Formats: sequence, structure tokens, C-alpha cells
Amino acid sequence: MTGAHPRHGLDPLIHTPVRLSIMAALAAADRVEFRFLRDTIEVSDSLLSKHMLTLEEAGYVKVEKVFISKKPGTWYSLSPEGRAAFQEYVSVLEMIMKGSPHA
Repeated sequence: MTGAHPRHGLDPLIHTPVRLSIMAALAAADRVEFRFLRDTIEVSDSLLSKHMLTLEEAGYVKVEKVFISKKPGTWYSLSPEGRAAFQEYVSVLEMIMKGSPHA
């Protein structure tokens, strides 16, 4: 943290609108299928793939590739680290909303 205001505790990896939307959607479920996630947060396949790769490389998201009736599918879930990071992000947002001076 670089200052006293709670905003300094916001995780910049989560803070982009698309990644915040992804993290929130994944936090609400055990796992989510690619197309459902894409449609829920209203982004293109390529944009979702780009952001999912960033979150996967950070260790926030787990990816599961499966075949169902010979059709490929991709499922995402939050890793324990991702779930903790998202919970911390939400806590910092709540501190900001309440006007708390310290994270």
C-alpha cells in the first residue's frame, strides 16, 4: 500500500471493468461455462479469452477443458487465491464506500 486511503489496497488486476465483472460472476458460482460467462458479462469471445488468460496466469482462475457429447467446453472457477483476492477487493470497496480512512 502506498498511502493511507483504502483505494491503495484495490488489486489493479481485478480493478478493470471486465475482470471485475468476471471475478464477480465466478464468485457467485462453483464454476461457469465460457459461453455463459461471455453472455452474462456481454463481451466478445476474444476479449473474454484475453482477460481469462490474465487471471489464470495470476493464479486467480482455474480452467477446465472438457468434452460433452464430443463437443469441447471450457469451464472456469476461482482458485482459493482468486476467491481471497476478490473478497479482499470487495472489503476495500466497502471501506471506501463507508469513508474509512485506513485499509
